[in-house]
Amino acid sequence: MHILISNSSKEPIYNQIKDQIKKMVLSGELKEGDVLPSMRQLAKDLHISVITTKRAYEELEKEGYIYSIIGKGSFIAEQNMEMIKEKKLTAIEEKLTEVIANSKEIGLSLKELKEWMTILYEE
Repeated sequence: MHILISNSSKEPIYNQIKDQIKKMVLSGELKEGDVLPSMRQLAKDLHISVITTKRAYEELEKEGYIYSIIGKGSFIAEQNMEMIKEKKLTAIEEKLTEVIANSKEIGLSLKELKEWMTILYEE
């Protein structure tokens, strides 16, 4: 598992870890039952605090991406593909809402926005 931390990002480190692990699960790079590095090992590998990795793992567990067994470690949980699709659609909706608001602020028409979307989608 390869996680990159950006110290220049405004995103908290635990969130960077959480988001990258979620992305690996959703892309299929990490599969049900795969073992995650221990919190201590991940902290050591990334040169960060164990508290930070603990927070990332707790958030992932709350969201249903992983489960932990005391003394054994943390594992990738079974993923419901419909639930994943719904989460993705919700994320897309949130981002598009932000894009639309920004477009309106600068006076970009719906037609122009659709043209941008088409160009970017086809790249």
